[in-house]
Amino acid sequence: MSDRSQGSAPGGGAPGGAAWSGHDGARAFAAVEGATDRLLGYPFVLRALAGRIGTGQVLVDYGCGPGRVADHAARVLGARVLGVDTSPQMLELARASAPAVAGFHLVENGHVSGLPDGCADAVMCNHVLASLPTEDALLGVFGEIRRLLRPGAPFVLLTTDPACSGTEYASVRIGEPGTAYAAGDEVTVGLLRTDGTWQEMRNHAWPVDLFPELLGRAGFRDVGRHRPTVAEACAVADPDLVAARPWTAERARPPLVVTTAVAE
Repeated sequence: MSDRSQGSAPGGGAPGGAAWSGHDGARAFAAVEGATDRLLGYPFVLRALAGRIGTGQVLVDYGCGPGRVADHAARVLGARVLGVDTSPQMLELARASAPAVAGFHLVENGHVSGLPDGCADAVMCNHVLASLPTEDALLGVFGEIRRLLRPGAPFVLLTTDPACSGTEYASVRIGEPGTAYAAGDEVTVGLLRTDGTWQEMRNHAWPVDLFPELLGRAGFRDVGRHRPTVAEACAVADPDLVAARPWTAERARPPLVVTTAVAE
């Protein structure tokens, strides 16, 4: 199972303001350590999907990046997982590192090439929205995800809460202490690399309270929200990961939010 390095979307930030693009950017993104996400994020995304998607059904990972979360989902859920991303270089890495994924598709001009309407039995989208600069861009992503889903199919969204700014978590730093971020504001996020150094990237702050209204406009209903805790993670995350650190900041103020919805 992988980490925050899985998400990639139009306008994604990178050191110096460059997009997560090209071979160097893709490799850098794949080197993010992501312990906080592996504790409080991805296990809960898979838990939300479990029981809603079965063997052989189609799960789309929208913003799959290097593909490790998609690969893990395919093995755990038994689904036919399709990875989609805006970066050809990310997809190149994913094809090499995610053998359980059934196929990969490029997002071009907001449209997933090669996938017809209603082809997906579920979609997950992990840490993609923070790279989008406007509400219209968010609505565009939600609309394309709705196009892919059959009616009644689930959508699971993983995001970081910009209200948790100023706290250093095990593998992520969100914004500056004492700063409140309005919707769409630029926020600098630090991501811990596997070599122990920190990498900064420019993201956009999207409060989780904004999502229900946008999802409704895009054709979703039954929007729910869950903020996973360390106590809950003891039952769903890797036990060795849970025991490896004190998770002091994560216990005090969990930074990740899982939003769920159903396609109308």
